[in-house]
Parts: sequence; C-alpha cells; structure tokens
Amino acid sequence: MKNWLALILGLPTANATERMRAWRALKASGAAVLRDGVYLLPDIGTCRETLAAVERDILAINGTAFILPVVDPGGERFVHLFDRSDDYDKLRAEIEACAGLLNTESVSAITKQVRKLRKTYEQLTHIDYFPGRPRQQTDQALRGLEVAISRALSPDEPHSSSQPVTVLNCDDYRGRVWATRKRPWVDRLACAWLIRRFIDPDARILWLNTPQDCPADALGFDFDNADFSHVGNRVSFEVLQASFELQDCGLNRIAALVHYLDVGGVQPEEAAGIERVLTGLRETILHDDHLLAAASAVFDGLLAGFVNDDQSNE
Repeated sequence: MKNWLALILGLPTANATERMRAWRALKASGAAVLRDGVYLLPDIGTCRETLAAVERDILAINGTAFILPVVDPGGERFVHLFDRSDDYDKLRAEIEACAGLLNTESVSAITKQVRKLRKTYEQLTHIDYFPGRPRQQTDQALRGLEVAISRALSPDEPHSSSQPVTVLNCDDYRGRVWATRKRPWVDRLACAWLIRRFIDPDARILWLNTPQDCPADALGFDFDNADFSHVGNRVSFEVLQASFELQDCGLNRIAALVHYLDVGGVQPEEAAGIERVLTGLRETILHDDHLLAAASAVFDGLLAGFVNDDQSNE
C-alpha cells in the first residue's frame, strides 16, 4: 500500500504572481495534476515539506489550501502519473547527439553542454520517485560521455583498474620522490598537494614527459601502472585518500570536487569557480612547480573553508 498527499488550493484571481509562484514550486517538485487546483505527491519527507511551504504561501495571501492524505490500497493507482520515461528519453537523445559531435575541436563546447545535461539529469532524478530502467540507461549514457570528454581533453589519462586498494602507513612513504605527468590538471595537482600536505611533507615531485620516464625508485601517481592511479570509480586523489585513510569531511568535499572536474558526476556547488581558477593558473603559469604552489594555495583555502563550514554546522 502506498500513501499519497493531495494539495487542494484556491488562489485569489487577482494575484497572478503568487499563482505562478505556487505553480512553479509544484512543477519543480514533480507533482501530478489530478485536476485544476488539485495536486498529488508521494507521502515522503521532501514532498511533505514542499506541500507545506506552498500551503503557507497560499494562506498568507488569503487563499485556501488543504493537504489531505490519500490511501492507495492497491499501491499502483497513481504511479503512472509519475512516469519520467519521456523525460529520460529526451535527455538521452541530447546526450547521444553531443557524443556524436565530440572531437578535439568541439570538446570545449561539448564540455559546457554536458555540464548542463548533468544538471538536468540531477533535477530529473530528484523528482523521479519510482526510478526504473530509463534512469539507469540515461545515467550510463551520461557517464560514458563524461569519460569520453575526459579522454579527449587529456588522451593520456589513466584507465581505471579493478585492483583492490591497500591501506598503507604514511611513515613508510616519507622523503620520497613522487612522479606524475607534466602539465598537471586537477587530479594530479590535487594529488601532489595531498601528498605534501598529509602524506610526505618533504616529497619531491618529478614531472614526467611520459609515464615511461618514471624512475624505478619513484612513486608514480595518476598514470597507467602507477603506484597510485584510478581504481574502479575512484580517481587518483580518492585512491590516495583511501590508501592512507585520509577521510575527514573537508578532504571528502575536495575529493568530490576533484572527481567531478576529472571524470564528471555530481557537480559540487564550488566546481565552476574552482575550474575557472585552476584553468587560469594552468594557462598563465608554465613552470609546473610554480603551478603546483599556486594550486596548493587554492586547495589549502578550500580545505580551511570546508572545515569552517563543518564546525559552523555542529
């Protein structure tokens, strides 16, 4: 048996602004329209909050609003009203169109478009109360395109392996040479920062022309067959985190940011600004050691900000 909530409302005819505001809030929540002025949502926490907020707004302008429980003994009577298959099909068609246009010349424009598609996907899943195969297919298509974009932007990006992540002791990795590919982007920059900040403060970072140039005694990261690289759905930063058990909340938020900027996925709110800053640094600072120093200051600031946020919320 599924339970539902119905909102029955009446708005003053002269108040078009509030009528539109209520309609937009209900549309954004994915509410089904049973008839004019009668809306239906599943009886879950987020939906109850949405309907209560609309009810308060309507009553504040002397309208009428009633939230009533609706019992569905069969459990399926209203489910079809929330079918998002058409929305997923439309989104998947846009994803496939972008994939068909992807090449080295279009990758920048396609990247911007895919960020919008990812946002649309997240909004759609937020109101997909009964997910099924269409959601899974769309997620796979979007992730596949994000990986293809990453490959186009950096053809020598490492492939993901399935090897297990081993827990290590930082004391065994002090005063070492750590090597990665030159002209680093977000994952390599963040890894180098993490290494010096939390694992090996005296680390010497060696920038390689090719992974094949890595010395035998150096610890490689973020290239195929390196000591630390992509594993499963984790980027190299997340693998280093897991390997050395560096899992405080501030670092986890940086990890989510690095993951998104490197391979896509759920977009943190800071992503666009940090991407712009790091892109500007990479374009204007040609010496990789100097680039790392500038990027490290950005990551230090991010970590401090995230830690302050966490302390404020306690």
